[in-house]
Amino acid sequence: MRTGKQKIILVAKILFVLFAVMIIAFYIFRDAVLQQTIAKVSHEMEVDYNSTFSIKKASFDGLSGLNLTEIILVPKNADTLFKIQKLKTSVNLWKLITGDLQLGTLEMQNGFVQFVKKGRSGNYDSFLKKDSQTEIRDEKRNYAQFAYRIISKALNLVPTDMILDNLSFRLNDNGKKATIDFQKLRLINKQLETSIKVQTNTISQRWKIKGFADPRNKKADIRFVNIDTGAIQMPYLDERFNLKSSFDSIRLNIQNIDKDGDELHIDGFMAIANLKINHPKIASKDVVLQNAKFDYRFLLGSDFISIDSSSTVQLNKIKFHPYLAYETEKDTIYKLKVNIPKMNAQDFITSLPDGLFTHFQGMEASGTFDYKLDFAFNQNKPNQLVFDSKLKKENLKITKYGEANLNKLNGEFVYRALIKNVLQRPILVGSANPNYTPLDQISPYLRKSVLTTEDPSFFSHRGFISEAFKQSIVKNIRTKKFSRGASTISMQLVKNAFLSREKTVSRKLEEILLVYILENNRIVSKERMLEVYFNIIEWGPNVYGIGEASQFYFQKTPSELSLNECLYLARIIPSPKKFMYQFNDQGMLKDFAIKQESFLTNIMFRRGLLTPEDTIYKSLPIIISGPAKSFIKFKVQDSTQIKVDSLSVDDEFDL
Repeated sequence: MRTGKQKIILVAKILFVLFAVMIIAFYIFRDAVLQQTIAKVSHEMEVDYNSTFSIKKASFDGLSGLNLTEIILVPKNADTLFKIQKLKTSVNLWKLITGDLQLGTLEMQNGFVQFVKKGRSGNYDSFLKKDSQTEIRDEKRNYAQFAYRIISKALNLVPTDMILDNLSFRLNDNGKKATIDFQKLRLINKQLETSIKVQTNTISQRWKIKGFADPRNKKADIRFVNIDTGAIQMPYLDERFNLKSSFDSIRLNIQNIDKDGDELHIDGFMAIANLKINHPKIASKDVVLQNAKFDYRFLLGSDFISIDSSSTVQLNKIKFHPYLAYETEKDTIYKLKVNIPKMNAQDFITSLPDGLFTHFQGMEASGTFDYKLDFAFNQNKPNQLVFDSKLKKENLKITKYGEANLNKLNGEFVYRALIKNVLQRPILVGSANPNYTPLDQISPYLRKSVLTTEDPSFFSHRGFISEAFKQSIVKNIRTKKFSRGASTISMQLVKNAFLSREKTVSRKLEEILLVYILENNRIVSKERMLEVYFNIIEWGPNVYGIGEASQFYFQKTPSELSLNECLYLARIIPSPKKFMYQFNDQGMLKDFAIKQESFLTNIMFRRGLLTPEDTIYKSLPIIISGPAKSFIKFKVQDSTQIKVDSLSVDDEFDL
């Protein structure tokens, strides 16, 4: 009768024998298995991806080593995808037996991987096609498990020791070329060092990546620097996207990747020095951020992906805690929270990236503030958008203005519109200009009409209308483009008086900050803001201010304008240079314009801005009698009759 201890010893012996037999069998038949595996991969590449895969020579080296020469993958009728002249690697045998592939060492010499696109076709197209199985999406995918599995498999393919010589990554996108040549890469005793040459149609540089990398313990601390003098320029982006970007160095630190229960935690930080970006949609100048750091903590669960609020972003002296989340438990919800702790206003101003806020250069401020933003968008319930923005200030005061001196709105100044980087003729905003019109000399109908179309709550808000802003966000998300704005008269005034008309991120951010300063520091009265607005906005081709506009269209002063004329002028503000398309070939308003006018009139009735007595002459047509008439295309044969009709209408109206 065997004892329990003897049984355990017997089982251990049996397992040892089985393991030894497996090792011996593997050793004896491994070459045949290797050739069968290569043949199977080649067949799959040909059948599934219409590509030819070949290895000239493959052999084992010792128990776990593998030598391969001339590994080539060529899609049919396309350029070679990759070619490696010599590859030597070893695998963790125990991991391989248990079903995981984990590389121990890797040596690679003289090879390239290239992506070539000609027209709309690329040599990688067949590998991007999805079969019917992969197109079926699992809406209940566990994000934490999925990400941890992918990360683990990827890190297992990173060897603990690696030597690469002359390995190139090439890109040719219809003549836009970039080559990143790893002349040398060494990962020995967890220390990484590389020598890289980068060549494109526009740049030639040498880079270096160095630092600490421990793929088995999921830790790394690496730096990306330039061997040559000057900043590192990012390849390909300038030719492909017209985006010029560079930086002095980047540091990436991964401190921890750990799955705790149903949650995956990824912790570390990223830092970049002297980041420079230039793109016409961002700003007209180079945008420079001297120092930026992101202490991150990513959290993934079964039904969410997030950046935890314990993360910190630092932009020069500005520090804030972001919270980003994508949730799918019940509905698909996107969340964003930003918390800027109490900081000095001057530190905020001096930390703004150069080139992004040019009108703030030289500005000085005293006091402190803190800020909180709470945003949430439910994809299935878009009208339940959450947008809550709160700024708390203490003794906040602008002590010196920069390029944009908001005080100028209180006095006489010269306004020059900037259209497509071309300065237009100067307009004097003041009584010395015969066309300048004080607010009390502008028809009340026009003031009411413009406020209704452009900004009904102008006299009560502080520069922004939160509900309009929410609706703008909802529409822009739905259309996936900036199809609707939420511009108030305050924002239009700042844009016209201080900024260009370029549609850039820089201009919009400056507009928002300048409007906040203007409206929340009582720099200019609402009445003065509205008066300046009426006297500088564009009302037609080379027509600025209501004084010029009333003469251009109706040969009248602003105080003489009728209700119909005011409704017309209010409606053309969004596209004043296209006013002529409102009229038919007989000089009368088209049906769509009449409907817009009726809609505007009804709104003003409902809001108590008009009475029935105001609309006694509402049925009379709009008659363009000023220089604007020459922009309207009339039928030649009807021109005489139109003139006769116009005179008779004018006579009746004067009575």
